[in-house]
Amino acid sequence: MRALYGERPTAAQASLIGLRASDFPKEQTLVELWPETFPQLLFFRGFTTQWRQGPGGPVGLDYAVIFHELDRKGLATDAYDDMLHALRIIEDEALKLIHTKKP
Repeated sequence: MRALYGERPTAAQASLIGLRASDFPKEQTLVELWPETFPQLLFFRGFTTQWRQGPGGPVGLDYAVIFHELDRKGLATDAYDDMLHALRIIEDEALKLIHTKKP
């Protein structure tokens, strides 16, 4: 989480999770979000601890938990489908980033 929210970890800190300090950006990148994408990003952020794990690391989100939370929101069918579609796009991009950052 330091790569997203804070300072770059030291070599010792990074090694605790199997990475190197060079795996983290030297400077934080400013990202501008469109207002219409913010609810989907917040929804995704609520599931960052719900990754299914395989031998090589995360393989996808636990959709049983996601479906439960979507059902609780009581969204209309179109809004439900839009949120799920957006979540799958975000998940796909997150997996690409996760699997390109090998120590």
